[in-house]
Amino acid sequence: MNSIRLRLLKWLIGPILLMNLAGASLTYLLAWTPAQLAFDQSLADAAGALAARLRPGPVTAIVDLPKQAEQVLRADPLDATYFVVRDGGGALLAGDLDFPALPAPSALPGVRAFDALLRGEPVRVAVLTARVGANTVQLAIAKTLRKRLAVRAAMVRSLLLLESLFTLALAGLIWFSVTNGLLPLARMRAHLNAHDGEQLAPIGEQDMPYELMPVVSAFNDLLARVSAGASAQQAFLADMAHQLRTPLAGEKLQLEWLAARHAGDPDSVQSIRLMLLANARMIRQTNQLLALARAEPSHFEKARLEPVDLAQLVGESVQYFVDEAAKKQIDLGFDLEPTQVAGDPFLLRDLIDNLVDNAVRYTPAHGTVTVRCRPGPGGGRLDVDDSGPGIAPAQRERVFNRFVRLAGTSGGSGLGLAIVRDIALAHGARIAIAASTAAGGARFSVQFPD
Repeated sequence: MNSIRLRLLKWLIGPILLMNLAGASLTYLLAWTPAQLAFDQSLADAAGALAARLRPGPVTAIVDLPKQAEQVLRADPLDATYFVVRDGGGALLAGDLDFPALPAPSALPGVRAFDALLRGEPVRVAVLTARVGANTVQLAIAKTLRKRLAVRAAMVRSLLLLESLFTLALAGLIWFSVTNGLLPLARMRAHLNAHDGEQLAPIGEQDMPYELMPVVSAFNDLLARVSAGASAQQAFLADMAHQLRTPLAGEKLQLEWLAARHAGDPDSVQSIRLMLLANARMIRQTNQLLALARAEPSHFEKARLEPVDLAQLVGESVQYFVDEAAKKQIDLGFDLEPTQVAGDPFLLRDLIDNLVDNAVRYTPAHGTVTVRCRPGPGGGRLDVDDSGPGIAPAQRERVFNRFVRLAGTSGGSGLGLAIVRDIALAHGARIAIAASTAAGGARFSVQFPD
């Protein structure tokens, strides 16, 4: 997934973790090196204390180390302590016989330290070369590494704990910083998601970060071009519908006149009847296109809203649908209560006409269609029930798309319900399809806001 957040986190957390690891390693070295030196210094001090016990003898040096002093030298609750004193020829003067071999005496003053193995356990050895009278003596102190290893383990545990806490704190801080830095993108995405598909309003550029200004500007330019194209399309659609209405009406009159002139010729009457049917379909299609252009939500003006009685609008349209229903012997009933809503009378009349026409068109002969409107606590409601075949739940959202016609249906242009949806959206109403419990077919419900 190509994510800006992940890319930022990768390029921030990765290097910081590496730097944190390098800092932990350096801290370990800075802490462990002085500890090593301190342990070596304690060995050197013990070697110096042992050198203070050397006395010149008649032949070689003598080690004046009473038993109590040796016990003090070896006393350590954790580490085992070993020592040895040898003369210049390597002969043992005092100490442990199995002490590791010592390096050749050095002319350089001071204590030399090295690692060795004694009795199967690693030890740290400090060697001191001393002059006792005319004799050269080498003495060495060795201690096991138990205390050193314990100190190093405690140091490593402490560093791991601290570095883990610092790493988590830094990762959290980076995550918070990246999230906070990407908030303008999240706000812009939420703003875009809040737009429905019909809104082409530009994105506000106030409080927009400098880095996003080119994106917002380009997007607003795109929206402006799309809006101009949509406006031109709607204007063309409306103009075309207006221009077609007059010649189609004239054509209808001419066909009716021809039908009257050739009433005695069955073939001519049949041909003219078919042309009249085609003319009626063209007129309906033109009226639907004009209604669609008027109902476009993005071009709807809220200022056109006025108090409208739905029952009165249904009553004004009833006669045409009564005649159409009578042709199929459909029982068209009305249950109307005064229902005031805020709307555009012309668009609401188109909504009612399309819903009732759709119900009458798809209800079989001898069926029933009932139109109801009533006020309610949530606003006015319009219901159209029919005894037609109904609409499957999986198809109920799809039928509101333009030019969609369900399988098994005939006639119609597929624009009626799209017009109903656009008019409902323009008025802030909700439209839904359900099974009609009263008629057995479909129920179209339009819930207007209060």
